[in-house]
Amino acid sequence: MATEEATATPTETERTVVQLEEEGDIAADYIEELLDITDLDGDIDIDARDGRAYLSVNSSQDSNLRILSKPDTVNALQELTRLAVQAKTGSFSRLILDVGGSRAARVAELTTLVDHAVERIEAGAQAASLPPMSSYERKLVHDIVGARGFLSASEGEGRDRHTVVTRA
Repeated sequence: MATEEATATPTETERTVVQLEEEGDIAADYIEELLDITDLDGDIDIDARDGRAYLSVNSSQDSNLRILSKPDTVNALQELTRLAVQAKTGSFSRLILDVGGSRAARVAELTTLVDHAVERIEAGAQAASLPPMSSYERKLVHDIVGARGFLSASEGEGRDRHTVVTRA
């Protein structure tokens, strides 16, 4: 009796490593062109993890790459890069772009926000709301809050969507 192997087709949120690597390659080409046009130096690293392609742009020398590492600039570049990937693949991309360590800096900022929220709750507040942020940042916040032993939930719609922290 022959057994049939079930083949799962990736959904919009479940991409194969090959698909993620393709997204990363397309994104790297796009960012490389941008760096060439703007005459900026940067090394591009591509990684695929947690169902996303990650692209990091760093410079080993003292370069002016830092002008692109401001949070709003990185978010705008990320959206443009996602659109470039989508135009080539025909699929929505959840790619994450990091320029000059901007993501690690943002994680540190989010950790500080969570720490302040936890302090307010420990001082007697029922809940503490954080400012609106992207879905990726809210996910990071949920992870940080959970590691602190508290609960969090996303509330609001669109640009007003934010995270609320409460006791567990």
